[in-house]
Amino acid sequence: MRSASRSKLTRRSFLKTTATASAGLLATGLRVPGAFAAGSDTLKVGLIGCGGRGTGAAKDCLSAAPGVKIVALADAFADRMEGCRNELNKQGKDKADIPAGNCFAGLDAYKKLIGTDVDIVLMATPPGFRPIHLAEAVKAGKHVFMEKPVCVDPVGARWVIESAALADAKKLSIVAGTQRRHEPKYIETMKRIHDGMIGSLVSAQCYWNQGGLWVHGRKAEYSDVEWQMRNWLYFTWLSGDHIVEQHVHNIDVVNWAFDGPPDRAYAMGGRAARKGEQYGNIYDHFCVEFWYPNGARTISQCRQTDGASSRVSERVAGTKGVSDCAGKIWDLKGNLLWEYKGDYPNPYVREHADLIAAIRGGKPINEGKRVAESTLSAVMGRMSAYTGRELQWSWVTKSSKLDLVPQDLKFGPLAVEPVCKPGEAKLV
Repeated sequence: MRSASRSKLTRRSFLKTTATASAGLLATGLRVPGAFAAGSDTLKVGLIGCGGRGTGAAKDCLSAAPGVKIVALADAFADRMEGCRNELNKQGKDKADIPAGNCFAGLDAYKKLIGTDVDIVLMATPPGFRPIHLAEAVKAGKHVFMEKPVCVDPVGARWVIESAALADAKKLSIVAGTQRRHEPKYIETMKRIHDGMIGSLVSAQCYWNQGGLWVHGRKAEYSDVEWQMRNWLYFTWLSGDHIVEQHVHNIDVVNWAFDGPPDRAYAMGGRAARKGEQYGNIYDHFCVEFWYPNGARTISQCRQTDGASSRVSERVAGTKGVSDCAGKIWDLKGNLLWEYKGDYPNPYVREHADLIAAIRGGKPINEGKRVAESTLSAVMGRMSAYTGRELQWSWVTKSSKLDLVPQDLKFGPLAVEPVCKPGEAKLV
């Protein structure tokens, strides 16, 4: 497992400088860059990461409220950026007006986009890049929507939490792509769980078990770095493994129910069905026991295996009842006590609507720390499975130096880290 590579000193200096500048602006009463005036003025949006999820996020943002326009795009690859531009232009000039001068390609494209006059930055690159992109956007005074997960390692999680604190100081909003947090059926259920309808929580189970996903085959002209980035799901430094990239949704729901992250994790996992080099170095199944501060133990499962049974859900049990977290609560005998009967708005649109409302209303919301903790919970489960070690939250958050993203990344050679073997992989 690759150890620390991003410069800790550089990161601290970067954040210290931006925090000082922000404090100065606030003290003098000047407008913080990127703070959007309330009213009906058009919000300018830039998208970093122009793949399928990024294009979808941009469309969701455009659907969320009037007076929103995509004006800039950035991606490591010009072909993806152009494909996204062509797709978004179909939305009409009132929703997407992206001049060639606002289209950026390359590994530094994110800096160029953030340097434009956009009000909101949408982030949908592979998760390994999220900490640096968030830090750069907050430094520039931009509001942010960032897809989950928000990092792939403990160093990245700390960086996101620091950036979130700086965003608070600058009165910027950050919303994450954990859309269940914006979904009324989940919100109303959690209110009742937290109000004690099922009693004190004693256990939970969460699952994301499904078949395999897409694979992007290697072409002769691809360098190692380009192929890994185009096939990013299967490389831990880019995706965090599927327990982080996908299962974070379910782990986040359990953290929500317990009102915070777990104390420790004890996990196992492996690579039974996907063994070819096109699957990089990730596992295809995990099972994690998480312990929460109140003593409750929970089970987390995720699997990507064709031909196996699927299950994507959460369940929380208390001393008085149980809930699916998504609209239903039963007593301990299985009798339905409550069922959500409200509206079912599209949660992928709702998360953008909440961000836009916060900006226009002058009431910032900031989900950065919370989503970083849920992401790090999933990372802790992966680290436990990879090494075969039981891990404590306090060690992972404060002491782990694991940093998977290569320093000074450029297109060219990059060896694939070996698949981790429990009992042999080093704990960093």
